[in-house]
Amino acid sequence: SHPADSSNSDVEDLTPSPSSAVDHSPSSLQVPISPTAKSLGGETLRSRAESFNSTAETTRSRANSFNSKAETTRSRGNSLVTTVRSRFEGDDWTTEEALRPDKTNLKDFEVDNSPFAFSPGQLNKTLNPKSLAAYKALGGIYGLEYGLQTDLVAGLSVDETSIPGKVSFDEATSPTRSQKPLEARRIIAQDVIVTDRQVQGQFHDRKRVFNDNRLPAKKAISIWQLFWNAYNDRVLMILTIAAVISLALGIYEAVGQPPEEGEGASVDWVEGLAIMVAVVIVVLVTGLNDYRREKQFTALNAKKDDRQVKAIRSGKSVMISVFDVMVGDILHLESGDAIPADGILVSGHGVRCDESSATGESDAMKKTAGSEAWQRIVEGTATSKLDPFIISGSKVLEGVGTYLVTSVGVNSSFGKIMMGLQTENEETPLQAKLSKMANWIGALGTSAAGLLFFVLLFRFLAGLPNNTESPARKGQIFLDILIVAITIIVVAVPEGLPVAVTLALSFATKRMFKENNLVRHLRACETMGNATTICSDKTGTLTQNKMTVVAGLLGTQVNFARDMEKNDEKKSVLTLASAFGKLSPVTRNLLLQSVAINSTAFEGEEDGKATYLGSKTETALLTMAKEYLGMGPVAEERAGVEVVQLFPFDSDRKCMGVVIRLASGSYRLLVKGAAEIMLAHATQELSDISGVSLDTVVLSESASMLVSSNIEDFATQSLRTIAMLYRDFPQWPPVEVQTLEEDRSMAVFEDVFDDMVFLGVVGIQDPLRDGVAYSVKRCQDAGIVVRMVTGDNLTTASAIAVQCGIKTEKGLVMEGPKFRQLSDEDMDSILPDLQVLARSSPDDKRILVSRLKHLGETVAVTGDGTNDGPALKMADVGFSMGIAGTEVAKEASAIILMDDNFSSIVKAVMWGRSVNDAVSKFLQFQLTVNITAVILAFISAVSSPDMHSVLSAVQLLWVNLIMDTFAALALATDAPTEKILDRKPAPKRAALITTNMWKMIIGQAIYQLIVTFVLYFAGYNILGYNEQCSIQDIGQRYQNECGFLTGLAFETCQIEHCNDALRTQLNTMVFNTFVWMQIFNEFNNRRLDNKFNIFEGVLRNQFFIGINCIMVGGQIMIIFVGGTAFQITRIDGPQWAVCVLCALPCLFWAVLLRCIPDKYAATVFGFASRVWLAGARPTIRVLALLFRPVVRGWRQLSKHVFAPTSRFSRRTAGKIFKKKATEEEKPHSKGAAAATADVEAGDSSEMKEMASPTASPQQAPPPITLTTAT
Repeated sequence: SHPADSSNSDVEDLTPSPSSAVDHSPSSLQVPISPTAKSLGGETLRSRAESFNSTAETTRSRANSFNSKAETTRSRGNSLVTTVRSRFEGDDWTTEEALRPDKTNLKDFEVDNSPFAFSPGQLNKTLNPKSLAAYKALGGIYGLEYGLQTDLVAGLSVDETSIPGKVSFDEATSPTRSQKPLEARRIIAQDVIVTDRQVQGQFHDRKRVFNDNRLPAKKAISIWQLFWNAYNDRVLMILTIAAVISLALGIYEAVGQPPEEGEGASVDWVEGLAIMVAVVIVVLVTGLNDYRREKQFTALNAKKDDRQVKAIRSGKSVMISVFDVMVGDILHLESGDAIPADGILVSGHGVRCDESSATGESDAMKKTAGSEAWQRIVEGTATSKLDPFIISGSKVLEGVGTYLVTSVGVNSSFGKIMMGLQTENEETPLQAKLSKMANWIGALGTSAAGLLFFVLLFRFLAGLPNNTESPARKGQIFLDILIVAITIIVVAVPEGLPVAVTLALSFATKRMFKENNLVRHLRACETMGNATTICSDKTGTLTQNKMTVVAGLLGTQVNFARDMEKNDEKKSVLTLASAFGKLSPVTRNLLLQSVAINSTAFEGEEDGKATYLGSKTETALLTMAKEYLGMGPVAEERAGVEVVQLFPFDSDRKCMGVVIRLASGSYRLLVKGAAEIMLAHATQELSDISGVSLDTVVLSESASMLVSSNIEDFATQSLRTIAMLYRDFPQWPPVEVQTLEEDRSMAVFEDVFDDMVFLGVVGIQDPLRDGVAYSVKRCQDAGIVVRMVTGDNLTTASAIAVQCGIKTEKGLVMEGPKFRQLSDEDMDSILPDLQVLARSSPDDKRILVSRLKHLGETVAVTGDGTNDGPALKMADVGFSMGIAGTEVAKEASAIILMDDNFSSIVKAVMWGRSVNDAVSKFLQFQLTVNITAVILAFISAVSSPDMHSVLSAVQLLWVNLIMDTFAALALATDAPTEKILDRKPAPKRAALITTNMWKMIIGQAIYQLIVTFVLYFAGYNILGYNEQCSIQDIGQRYQNECGFLTGLAFETCQIEHCNDALRTQLNTMVFNTFVWMQIFNEFNNRRLDNKFNIFEGVLRNQFFIGINCIMVGGQIMIIFVGGTAFQITRIDGPQWAVCVLCALPCLFWAVLLRCIPDKYAATVFGFASRVWLAGARPTIRVLALLFRPVVRGWRQLSKHVFAPTSRFSRRTAGKIFKKKATEEEKPHSKGAAAATADVEAGDSSEMKEMASPTASPQQAPPPITLTTAT
């Protein structure tokens, strides 16, 4: 027995042994019925060479004749001639030459204790580049089957763990092992359900030898690196340097300079230390914030890259994660699939692949079955045009089949490329806008800080002649000036703006994933909030995609319906059982062939239950056939049928077909598709569906009108109508029809799709999703126009659109063929009223999106098919279907609807608006604090005799922490409510700061400045502090400070200390009031409209509550224990009351501001801005002229001092942080050199486009195979 069989003897009946060729003798009818690659959707559809009806024991290519029993080979020209031996590159190579390892990947050829015949390096030789010589050296498809211990029919065993037996290279490639004896195959019972339990140690040896289908995780930025990045800010570095110098001078004063008589040791060093501590806290908080964000996006990317693929394991078709694909797996291929791993085509029908993203080859590559390629190699007729190779990263354009996986993950060809092309998260448009705004605001703040520095510097220099302080003290005064100016820059530069966007996006995308929206591109999240129109598919999006045949017509006379109550007036309408009971055996068999053979659906498992997998339309037909036509397992129905040619479903022609060979030697074309299109191609009908033979008569005009009437009737009931046709041919391809240029044995569909026999039509019901009408109404209330774009006919589409609420009385309904004939001007004129586009093709959808965008709309569009890719890519936001969508559609989309539900699109709109609102809230809060803090610090410093700002450097750093981090966390995490849909979307060119926002920013800044200035300048008198420093009131309070003096000097000293203490208390109150105003104003900023309830939903936002508790607790702690570090003192109860009562009215002030109509505010702001610009422009020009030398000096300083220092720091930090990473990456170094060589050998610009998350669908490889493990 085969080595793979010995590992699991207890499940021997379930585990098929590795297979080679299928025996074509009559006894081959005993071959187990199991899903093979020769299937339309995964079930058994065999190529002509593997017909069970054939008595010829020869494997023939697709060009071979069916009627010839001689072992001849036909050329592609269909002429029976003796073929001259062809050659391909490496045809005469030895095995050693074909599989010779490259110097860069020697390790790929060395595997210890491998139970398999081949190493990863040897398997890679088939695709590096494509090499028939290497394929030949590995023994072809059967050598690979035996050497990888798998089975081409049944796939891997789900119970495989370790493999005790070993297959040698010679055994696998030996001609005697090229085919497995028939008796070695095991019968797979079709009623056996493949276990979905997790087997401990499953595929242990395969993972050890070949790895799994993941890329090594991109080295995550360590938290220490994030701390360094947070600190690697020029302003923070300058502030640190100044703080260090201040600390050094303070220590020198405290230690090296004796204190003046009556004074204690200097404590000026505390400020320098406090600034350094504050910088450390800012860096720590920012770094931790970034770390949390990185973790969220890493988890999101892992979810984004994961997907389900169809595999055959233990003889059953199952859905598995793309991460779990193993070497030796048999995977299904269908049109629209993105290929997850390298391999060899086992067999298929008309498989063509787009390999442009993987190889740069722009032409569609036609694939040859591995068995045919091997036969041609053995016969000596192989040419370099034979291509059985399936390349990871490419896309299946058409056809169906299965293939054997030979390389996964880092060993696959696409994996080697992607190893060097892992990209960072892209910057969204909103982040880019806010970065520019941050630079603009920072420039204004820096100008204010620069002006303050020079004003205070000139005052300092002017006072030097009369300054009797020590040199150290003078240096300290200068440093205080510099530190205050730098700190104002720190506060003024709103580095928290882009951070706020990132936080809002990370929070929104995480919550959107829970609500079935998988965001692939962050920009889509914010863009969706401003969508003005949604072009939605019908099936599965507006409907449940749970289809059932409920009515129909057999021939042109027998009507049937599931719900007889609706058809009481039609006495001729039968039940489904009665109608199908009238069919004769031959007619029943014909109808069964039309449903079971002409189908891409197949039997499989879903949630551990046996079911049909594939198109819901086809699964509905299969269910009907099972219930009323006596259909057994689909694989059994297909096993005895020889498929000659397959015509996959095409969204343009709205149908699909298959050609089968009958026992009589003739051929039958079976077609099914859109009923009205099918009827147009039918000229005959069955004379009697109960007859013993398939006699046909001409389809009369009255009969055609009767069928058309039934189709219209079904459509008005919102039923999808599918008709079935057939036609028999004496030979295939028929005489005088066009054939495919690349394969003359295949006919062109349009040439044979004529003069068909009408078989019947069915009406398929797909109920509306629950709540879809409400969701459509909510979109319309939100100013979003919902349009239905469907392939259904006009009547069905209109009926469903009315049920959904999409179609209104004045709404326009149009068919795709008519729509695409309109001129651009006509399209633009009807688009405002167009609500339903029926019988549309993917190109119609693309045109619709293009014209809507031309009209300035922000367009969201849904799509599920491969041909929907251009429309999905063109739209502002493309939604692909997570269940029904192809991988190409998912790759072209920005958001994947994991439940295919329209209501999830509404959720995406809500979260998109929430992101935009979060940024606007934070921007409004930040600018208010910026304006107030900068003006307050500037004026107080200029007016102060000792040139000290009322807000010290450490206090300003605390305010900066509140602004840039805490507020971003609090305001970016408000979840949206239904009320967010009660407003219209913002235009594309809407300003970041609206009139209402300016009203709140300017209004709150004015209030805060008035309160703080009154406290600072007049608080001394208002609070009666001027009366508290009389000698009688002071008493002996300052005995320690002034006890060495006597008389008038003693009294003067006491009064000065008293005034200083009261001034410190007053400054503390100003600082405390200022911070409390920001805390209260944060609540004001929870609303962006003019409504008053600022507490709405606050209890649902735990982040907001927690952050505010931290801010309040931190402020209280600072006042009580901040002391010298913050240059404050403790205040008593009444003083606390003054602070809070002065700050609290900002809530009521916000109510008054909201009462001011926005139009009046806009008029005032417009006038003020014009006046300001008129005065500011000359001032700016003068300042630019004055500061030009300073700017040049700064640039030179940056170039020659800061830049080299920064580079040295980055290099040093990089070496430290990467040292550990290098050690961790050593286990993954296998194949890395080869990957590098592959990348360098390719077109680097092309690869960059491939790696770019925003590349076009023609260039961007799908994120399928090579996914980053987390």
